[in-house]
Amino acid sequence: MIQIGHIRVGLDSTPFFIAEMSGNHGGSLDRALAIVDAMAEAGAHALKLQTYTADTMTLDIAEREFLITDAENLWKGRTLYDLYHEAHTPCAWHKPLFERARSRGMLAFSTPFDATAVDFLETLDVPCYKVASFENVDLPLIRKVAATGKPIIMSTGMATLREIGEAVEAARDAGCRDLVLLKCTSSYPAPPEESHLRTLPHMREAFGCEVGLSDHTLGIGAAIAAVAMGATVIEKHVTLSRAEGGVDSAFSLEPAEVRQLMAECERARASLGAVHYGPGEREADSVKFRRSLYVVEDVAAGERLTAATVRAIRPGLGLLPGHLPQVLGRRAARDIPRGTPVSWDLLD
Repeated sequence: MIQIGHIRVGLDSTPFFIAEMSGNHGGSLDRALAIVDAMAEAGAHALKLQTYTADTMTLDIAEREFLITDAENLWKGRTLYDLYHEAHTPCAWHKPLFERARSRGMLAFSTPFDATAVDFLETLDVPCYKVASFENVDLPLIRKVAATGKPIIMSTGMATLREIGEAVEAARDAGCRDLVLLKCTSSYPAPPEESHLRTLPHMREAFGCEVGLSDHTLGIGAAIAAVAMGATVIEKHVTLSRAEGGVDSAFSLEPAEVRQLMAECERARASLGAVHYGPGEREADSVKFRRSLYVVEDVAAGERLTAATVRAIRPGLGLLPGHLPQVLGRRAARDIPRGTPVSWDLLD
């Protein structure tokens, strides 16, 4: 269990849901503010931005490795520079977006992509930091973030076990006390079968921290499954409407879906319970409706009980059905009317 702002994060708490705006604001501050309001109304616990510029991310080159050529990539044909320029959230927007989120009861923080972004976010007093999957090998950046002393939520997409270990060591050595590792598949959208959610309990045990899912799959199924595997944090990209477009809209949730996801994740968490056998509190009254042995035809005193006069039926006030072989063939100790639950004192 850790504390991030006013939110408790742990197995005994409602899964912490982070609404990732990314570039779905479409270059409009008004739209960005509308996304904040919609996520607050949907019940999201936190708003997350990304803090970078195209120039802090890459070079303005339109060839070779700076051009996206993968046929299955959502942004095929675009340069890295143009994509980041379109998707970035201007620094001037951070304060009004954070203030709007806080006024609506949400935490507000960001993913810094270089040291200058950390310095900038510190001036806005963010409660925690996110380290993105593509930056989890940037140990100097991780140390810079950790030195703030604030909780770190780190995505593990693409990272090997050794690389995760190095990132965790760098964070802890630099001062990070509260850490969350997010399982993540860094493809957009991500196929569910590549989520490998069974990694979550192993990651929790291996690194002794809270774990969660940064989910790029379509829909809400993977997130619910992650909670069942022990995830205490869920991060999803969000938008007002996929139909209206946006750089990440294809794999983003709309407000109604966020509301549904949060409700189902909490239902999944609550359903885990503990190792338990036998009737629960709400089942106590139902026990009497199980099957048991009943006399189903009038039986005279001294008459032998047979399969025609004794059957396993509901309700459950008689002997358990497993006793039928010991009951059949016994004589009635007295007259037994139809509808009487069988008990040992009725038998000779």
